[in-house]
Amino acid sequence: MLRNLSITFTLIFLSLNIYAQKVEIIQSTTIFEKAPFEACHASTLVDLGKGKIMAAWFGGKHEGNKDVVIWSSIKTGTQWSLPIEIADGIINDTSRFACWNPVLFKTKNGTLFLHYKVGPNPRIWWAEYKTSINNGKTWSKAQKLPKDFLGPIKNKPIQLPNGTILYPSSTESLDEKTWAIHIEKSDAECKNWKKININCDTFGVIQPSILTYPNGRLQLLCRSRQNVIVESWSENNGETWSKLKATQLPNPNSGSDAVTLKDGRQLLVYNPLTAGKNWWEGRSVLKLAISTNGENWQDIYTLENHAKGEYSYPAIIQDRNGNIHLSYTAERKKITYVEIRLVRSP
Repeated sequence: MLRNLSITFTLIFLSLNIYAQKVEIIQSTTIFEKAPFEACHASTLVDLGKGKIMAAWFGGKHEGNKDVVIWSSIKTGTQWSLPIEIADGIINDTSRFACWNPVLFKTKNGTLFLHYKVGPNPRIWWAEYKTSINNGKTWSKAQKLPKDFLGPIKNKPIQLPNGTILYPSSTESLDEKTWAIHIEKSDAECKNWKKININCDTFGVIQPSILTYPNGRLQLLCRSRQNVIVESWSENNGETWSKLKATQLPNPNSGSDAVTLKDGRQLLVYNPLTAGKNWWEGRSVLKLAISTNGENWQDIYTLENHAKGEYSYPAIIQDRNGNIHLSYTAERKKITYVEIRLVRSP
């Protein structure tokens, strides 16, 4: 009996120690104050090294409008550069489509990728990408991914130790009734693509994030129509995946993002409410949660807390020095950026 009590108290102490986190704000700002577009959304971040962070997002008159292009800015020290256009949906002199959902990713060999979508809507868009070998100073011409491949839909890929890149992907059917996630993978050069299907059960899910664990174990966390974040697990570096199941985390049919920290813990940025009558309802609160096992999550910081409004589509990364960087949409008018450090409470 005493031994069981000792084990119980030890587990409680370890649990409290895990979650006894102080979030230290290093910087909190908007990436731009004035910009040559009316609306913006779907930001992404990448660590360029030497203290520089690049952000990208789509912006134009409104989501889906033909003038929507991909913009980017680079943070040096505490200052963000003026937004510049880095990709568009121009097909020819008479044909143009909106751009969507940029995803920045830097491979182990130093190549910077910009993945994004082009098309009239998410049901019939296609995937394009550009590369840069000088941290975004110049970009290659846009290239399309192979037919029927979409690459990362919203959140960043991961690169395995053998160089293989895994892309968290998803599709939306033409009748808008079916949402489903899957994994795509390529080699380190963005070639030799393969699709890995996942049993989505009865869930309508899109926009997964990938988390990593020891011994080739991976986890997906997905946006759903069922008012909950949904998960899937792999035990073999993403070659096969478990059938989707619900987590205990609420989700108002809004995008989230997650990252595996260097110390093995997991961070998740998400809207912790449920959906309302209108699509934007439930996006007025944005929180940061932590976990050691991907199953038990604890909220540790509130980024936004409002009665109404939209604060959504977060991105999260950790830089080489261990600091954590977040960005998210603020009322479709600004992109908010926050740099934090996790400090264990005494």
